[in-house]
Formats: sequence, structure tokens, C-alpha cells
Amino acid sequence: MLSADKQFEILKSGCTEIIEEKELKDKLALDRPLNIKFGADPSAPDIHLGHIVVLDKLRQFGELGHKIKFIIGDFTARIGDPSGRSKTRPVLSKEQIDENSKTYQTQIFRILDKKYTEVVYNSQWLENMGLEEILKLAAANTVSRMLERDDFKKRFKENTPIRTSEFLYPLLQGYDSLRLKADVEIGGNDQLFNLLMGRTIQSRYGQAPQAVMTLPLLNGLDGVMKMSKSYGNYIGLDEKTEDIYGKVMSVSDELMYEWAEILSFVDKDAVKSLNPREAKAVMAHNISEYICSKADADRARDHFENVIVGKGVPENVKDFFTAEAEMFLGDLVFASGGAPSKTRAKQLIEQGAVSLSGEVIKDFRKKVKIEDGALLKAGKRFFVRLRKEK
Repeated sequence: MLSADKQFEILKSGCTEIIEEKELKDKLALDRPLNIKFGADPSAPDIHLGHIVVLDKLRQFGELGHKIKFIIGDFTARIGDPSGRSKTRPVLSKEQIDENSKTYQTQIFRILDKKYTEVVYNSQWLENMGLEEILKLAAANTVSRMLERDDFKKRFKENTPIRTSEFLYPLLQGYDSLRLKADVEIGGNDQLFNLLMGRTIQSRYGQAPQAVMTLPLLNGLDGVMKMSKSYGNYIGLDEKTEDIYGKVMSVSDELMYEWAEILSFVDKDAVKSLNPREAKAVMAHNISEYICSKADADRARDHFENVIVGKGVPENVKDFFTAEAEMFLGDLVFASGGAPSKTRAKQLIEQGAVSLSGEVIKDFRKKVKIEDGALLKAGKRFFVRLRKEK
């Protein structure tokens, strides 16, 4: 294992803040692997590009010989993290949370290695907490301390409801650190209050407080809000490589340069030296390769240049079979998979983003004939060949 000083130099790169630096150096000097904690609530099925900023730091810790404790917050997701929120999150059902949790276990191992990563669910210890333990935990903090949080302070001043359960969220996250005996917890810089709560809880229970590392937030595709599943402005790790590549190519030049500074695996020198169009292609390839593979990234690049830019037709277009002789265009787009809903199909059609055999049709109610071999295109990336069932 590398010396504590060498490890610290590697790990501090890209961090917004480390609390406390001396504590982290002392922990790295211990003659044992450290427990590195990171938690994610399964509020939607996808882990996204914004998570990669943290996952890449976890990967560094793991490769340096430390143990990653990846918490899936299946219990805390029932409350919802109030960080940065102007209103209470909608409550998810246990079934939704369980379904979303399943996808997390496969997606994180695109970045992390199972040999140093343990996945745990915080329902294992939070679900069966008794009232006495909850009251003891609640006594570790005060209402005035909670109202120091910017989001709570703002909502309180604006007379916007704050649920008591939201006050519990940081306490429960801190309790996770206690149960895992976390040496270090990592999170986005909007998580600082919650991460510091872990230090408070550990100290209150007589445990050595964790060091805290915060990392910059990645703004989402809109360039305004942080990348978030809740805001719908994200690139999911489980998306098709062509979609990942295409979404990166669609961001603004300003956002491209911002991402290049934050994402450690992006070739910053190339991004800075090329014109924006070429630089964005480099970044799209870097991101696609990191999430998927070089072969997938190469195919996504070729698909983008040939189909999106060159307006060509991709190879191996899938077939859509139907026994219908004719269909309303909106129903056809939806049934063939060109849109996730009939409402979205209607939007695409009215935007002029749907064509049949090269003809753009803007009337979603128009009945179209199902001709064998006809090419249906919806949006920039969806193509199917219509086939008649025999």
C-alpha cells in the first residue's frame, strides 16, 4: 500500500472540501484498510453521470486498498433527501424502491470492482429501530441546528411546509455511518450538512468521527440545475451507448467545458485545444467509453456521425410486426416503441420529428397504411421497418 502522504495527494484531487485534512491523513496512516461510505437513495431506476464524480473517487479508494461500503438507502428513500429541495419529495412505495434498488446493484459495478465493494441496505438496521433508540438519536441534534441548513431556512422563512420526517433524514444518514463504522464518507458538496451529521452522531455515541470529502456537483443537461433523477436532466448509466453519446453532443459548449473540469477521465487537454464541435466529440467518446466500453463508444460515434449528422439510416434496423392493415400514426409510433407514451408520440409527430418512408407527417390522427418494409423514424435515433404479420 502507498504511503499515507502519497494516497492523500491522489485522493484530494478534484475534491471541493476535506474535513478534516489532518484526520484523513492520520486515518490513511493506520495499518488497516479504511471503511469508505457512500449512500444513494433509489428514488429512480438509474444511477446517472453525476454519480460518476463520486463513484470515480470511490474507485480510487478501492484501488488503493480500502473497503467501499455502498449503501442503497431503501429505507431513507421512503423519506426522501431534503437537500436542495424547495418542497417535500413525493413518497415512493416500497415496491418502487425495491425495483429501483435492483438496478443499482448492476450499474455501480460498471465503475467499481466487487473485490473491494460491499453493497448494503440501510433498512437492515433502520427498519427495526425502536422508539427509545429513535429518541436517543433525535436528542443528538437541535431544531435550531437543523434550521441552519439553507434549504430548511429558506422554506421556514417562506412558510413552506417542512415535514418532521425530513428533520430525521440527516440523523438517519448519520446513524448509517455509526453502524458501518465509517472512516470516510464521500458526497456531493450539497450533502455537506448530512455528511457532517455523521461526525456528530459518531462522536455522540463514542465512535471516532469520519472524515468528510465533498466533490463538485455536475450540472444536468439543462445547464441550470444539478444533474438529478428528480429533475429528469440526467444521463443514466444504463442507457444505450448511442443515447449517452448523443446526449453529451447535445449539451451547450459552456456546459461541456464545465463537465471537462469535473470529470477526471475526460481528456481535458484535447477539450481545451480543439474547436467546440471536435472537443465535444472527444468528451462524448470519453464518457461513453468510461460507462460502457471503447467498442461501444466507437459504434456510438459512428452512429452519431452517420445517422444523426449525416441523416442516414443505421444498419440492422429492427422490424415491427403487426397484423393491422392501417393504424393511426400516433398509435403506430407508440406501439412500435418510438415513444414511451401516446402523449409523447403526439408531441414528436406535431414537432415534425416523425417520418414514414421519408415523408414527415405532423397529424397524429392520420391513418397510415402498413406497407411491408416501410421505414418509420421517430426522433433522431429511433428507426423500425414495418412488417406485416402473416
